[in-house]
Amino acid sequence: MRVFPWGFWLLCVASAPARGDSGSKARSCAEVRQLYGAKGFSLSGVPQAEISGEHLRICPQGYTCCTSEMEENFANKSRSEFEAMMKEAGRSVQAILTAQHRSFDSYFQDLLNKSEKALYDAFPSLYGELYTQNAKVFKDLYSELRRYYRSSNINLEEALNEFWTRLLERLFKLLNPQYHITDEYLDCMVKHAEQHKPFGEVPRELKLKATRAFIAARSYAQGFLVGSDVVRKVSQVSLSQECTRAIMKLMYCPHCRGMASVRPCNNYCLNVVKGCLANQADLSTEWKYLMDSLMGVADRIDGPYNVDTVIGTIHMRIAEAISNLQENKDSITSKVFQGCGNPKISTKGSSSEDKKRRGKVTLEAKSSAQALEMLVLDAKGNLTALKTYWITLPSSLCSKKVMASSASDDKCWNGMTKGSYLPEVMGDGLANQINNPEVEVDITKPDMTIRQQIMQLKIMTNRLGNANIGNDVDFQDTSDDMSGSGSGDSCPDDVCGKRLSKSPSTRQPETHAIPKQSGHGVHGAGSRSLPSASLLLLLLWLAAIAPQHLWR
Repeated sequence: MRVFPWGFWLLCVASAPARGDSGSKARSCAEVRQLYGAKGFSLSGVPQAEISGEHLRICPQGYTCCTSEMEENFANKSRSEFEAMMKEAGRSVQAILTAQHRSFDSYFQDLLNKSEKALYDAFPSLYGELYTQNAKVFKDLYSELRRYYRSSNINLEEALNEFWTRLLERLFKLLNPQYHITDEYLDCMVKHAEQHKPFGEVPRELKLKATRAFIAARSYAQGFLVGSDVVRKVSQVSLSQECTRAIMKLMYCPHCRGMASVRPCNNYCLNVVKGCLANQADLSTEWKYLMDSLMGVADRIDGPYNVDTVIGTIHMRIAEAISNLQENKDSITSKVFQGCGNPKISTKGSSSEDKKRRGKVTLEAKSSAQALEMLVLDAKGNLTALKTYWITLPSSLCSKKVMASSASDDKCWNGMTKGSYLPEVMGDGLANQINNPEVEVDITKPDMTIRQQIMQLKIMTNRLGNANIGNDVDFQDTSDDMSGSGSGDSCPDDVCGKRLSKSPSTRQPETHAIPKQSGHGVHGAGSRSLPSASLLLLLLWLAAIAPQHLWR
């Protein structure tokens, strides 16, 4: 019989699984049984005392209170609980962004409604037939403005031009009832309208101010909705199998080991969560850009674009334009006759309505600038707080949900036992997880759902950047698409709006370029070139596939 040296036996004893704090007596599994039952599982087959743990696949294989079935159930439970934590955190952000959108949308719609109501209330008594016979023209204008704001397929400049054209045609007829004016004659008159300026400078000034105000307001409202939608979709991304194992080991393995009261080490928790949310952290850069861009547009809305004054006084500018036409009727009529010829005399008698309605019009508008200022201040405060959401999410979950111990605690659950946690904390994002000791992360395979949401953030930031300098990016993209490129920016119609112009004209839609205003830089948005959404999508696709080729 072969006799082994004493050193060998001592090594075997030293390497045997420890039972915990006491000697050879197995510890009770009462705490685990209570937890397991509270989670909704049957206690049938659950050990009363610790058993050997060779069957475990996730938790350390020392003495344990968990069977294979319990380990699997706890793993599934930890997965669902962690995903619920993600959704709950996301819902709080969604609630903030949705509330900001609702507040601004309500303010802006109210501003437009009050302007329209003021027009309906004042114009009948001011203009008589000039208004009553053309009420639909005014109603259509406000309808088009609302449709544009709601992201419909409206070219705002064309809608304004169409309004002034229709209004001029109808008013010219009413102001010259003694003549028989045909549609062909009106076409000729409209061609000379820009030269004669029948409404004075009002159409040009209103188009300049209203387009940039509406572009900014629409992009601003869209930005909150897009941000909220990104958070919602990212919060629904499922955990990987490797992440599920790591979360189980973090949250429930200490219970299986009989250490229910031992909290996870903080740095251990951070490494697990950073590994699980590596793709989500890659949203951070574009997310910050979106928050900054929204704050930039907020400054424009409450500053140089003066939304309160521009939108709230549309009816007053229209009244001013009509007054200009009335006051200069004879001069304008003479110029039209010179360019288009004298129309035939009408057999109908002339009306004296025009004479009774002449005179300088004075309308008042109630300012709501203070309400807008408060909205902008509140929005900027919330946007600033949300800028670091994605990179602070791991520490927030560890401290508030997982209830990890303090960073200095050396008697915490480190994934194997109660003690200190030595590995360093990983950085943020997918690329920094290559050496994560707790979660196996394939950095060459980014999550495509999250990459798509990064693309949506870029598109929306691009739109806001253009709004900051007065450009409507939707029509830039339309021109690209109509030129035969066949590419799109993958932006859903319900979020970004259609790309086609309402006008039947064959003219390419124009970008609404607004001259820069000195001294009003907005977060650098106007100082850099703003690429089209199609180019952004191509760059993202190349970025997604490049790592896969490099690592093969």
